Amino acid sequence: MENARKLGLHIYSQLDRRQQRESSLSALVDIARELSAPCDLKTLLKVTTRRARMLLGADISYITLLTSQKGTARVEASDGHVSSFHVGMLIPHGAGSSDVLNTSAPFWSADYLGDARFPHHERLDEMVRAEELRGIMAVPLCHGSGPFGVLHVADREPRHFSADEVSLMSSLGDLAGAVIEKAWLMDRTAAEVERLRRRTEEAEAGHRQWQEVGDIHEVLMSQVLSGCDLQSLAEEAADGLGGVLTICAGDGTVLAGTRLDDELLIPRAMMDAHAAGRAVRVKSSLWAAPVMMGDENLGAVLLRAERPLWESGVRLLGLVAQAIAVLMLRQNSHGIMLESQARDGFLDDLVNRTRTTRELDRRARKLGVALEESYVVVVASPVGDARRKAMIWASSYAHRNDGLKSEQAGRVVFLLPGTDPAEVAREVHNDLSPLLRHLVTVSAAGPVSGAGPIHRSYLEALRCLEVMSALGLSGRSAAASELGFLGLLVSDDHDVDAFIDSVIGPVARYDDQRLTQLTETLEAFFNASGSPTHAAQTLHVHPNTVARRLERVSELLGEGWQHPDRALEVQLALKLRRMRSALMGPEPHPGSSRPGGDGE
Repeated sequence: MENARKLGLHIYSQLDRRQQRESSLSALVDIARELSAPCDLKTLLKVTTRRARMLLGADISYITLLTSQKGTARVEASDGHVSSFHVGMLIPHGAGSSDVLNTSAPFWSADYLGDARFPHHERLDEMVRAEELRGIMAVPLCHGSGPFGVLHVADREPRHFSADEVSLMSSLGDLAGAVIEKAWLMDRTAAEVERLRRRTEEAEAGHRQWQEVGDIHEVLMSQVLSGCDLQSLAEEAADGLGGVLTICAGDGTVLAGTRLDDELLIPRAMMDAHAAGRAVRVKSSLWAAPVMMGDENLGAVLLRAERPLWESGVRLLGLVAQAIAVLMLRQNSHGIMLESQARDGFLDDLVNRTRTTRELDRRARKLGVALEESYVVVVASPVGDARRKAMIWASSYAHRNDGLKSEQAGRVVFLLPGTDPAEVAREVHNDLSPLLRHLVTVSAAGPVSGAGPIHRSYLEALRCLEVMSALGLSGRSAAASELGFLGLLVSDDHDVDAFIDSVIGPVARYDDQRLTQLTETLEAFFNASGSPTHAAQTLHVHPNTVARRLERVSELLGEGWQHPDRALEVQLALKLRRMRSALMGPEPHPGSSRPGGDGE
């Protein structure tokens, strides 16, 4: 009887187990049907976690997928009452279910926190403890190259998972892995199709744009060859480019188009465009392209774009510049280009003294250059690759200031109206340096009037430049008159006469004209260590006479002649004058009387 009862219980157990297995298999078939329905990856993950929890009657379930960050996985989906394992969080794979990824085999534990069969990770244990989880099972999600994630189910009570449950979860993991891999492939395929669609649209749009560029260029060249003027060409090009166009000559003169609100941008735009040799963005929506004939600077075309300028638009701007160059050459830009070249050549002749003064005066009258006015010679020496930019800028600067410019040995040379060389040098330096964003050393000499002295002032400015370099003053501005005797020391020809004249010339001329003794009084004053009383004793005159003479010196040389720097130059000039006079003939005795001598 007992055996029959045991046999009956065994049969009932087997039947119940079979029924559970059939029910689980039926549920697995339903899951497979649901997962095979078209849906995105996010939906697949959510369906898988919900079905896994329901299939095993667990409290929670979640899926983690490997990230690009080594040793971590990201929670991609969860189901059940969870607070710690929220979607998007990163969890370490340093313990527990990490073996699932290493072995591609399922893992389970009846009481996870108390299970010592594997190493624990502190952060993972904290999350498990926060959820009060006990029994946990994890199975791999795999595709062709291996596991890419883990499917977890967990209870808040200890749970011994049966072999059937482990097998069922493994089957669900295999099924979900295959479906997820398919979804991934479909997502990647869809993304690739979308990328190809966008590239096709971009290619078609680009083709249309290039067709438009060709059509507009054909229209522009047709107008050029038919003999249109610059203004008509500028208006047609502006329509094609979608903006406001300005055409400038090499000296910055606006020849056609619309004037810019800020014309100070023209020199910078021309510099940048010619330095690059192509159309460039100057500032915000302002673009510029060089107008050139070989290496000859004809000017620039500036575009204030009213819409984004794509690659085809930049190319069209360059073609517009070419069309403008052809038209300028056909029409000679009303003689502007030839006049600019003639003015440059004229300054070349002035600074190098290659023609007679009469020839230079005749050319000056023809070009409208009033050489009888006061001018300053300026030499600007930019560093390295900034020289080309400086020459482009120089044309505009000379035009704005009614001067002449030229290039000599890689330096920019100006002949500019003015009477104060130091001030003119500072103005050139302050204007050019910010545009170039490079060191620029500027020297100046003068003022001069007439064609003859310009060559000498040019050489003086060059010597000033050499002194500045020797003194470590590169990147600044100075005039030869500011260097004093230093210019004399480093000059090639040691122009003593010019130095003496620049320092004490007014005093010496006053003596010659009025037969006074101011020069001798200065010498005695310095020999007496600056004492008028001792100087009077040397000169055998009353101290008041010395005082009156020194007052006259101050009127002629300026009040600062007794300051240390000026005093040193005055003493040097006096000694040089004395030495020169000694070689040429005897000097009068310092104490000798001249008409009007005591009157000073």
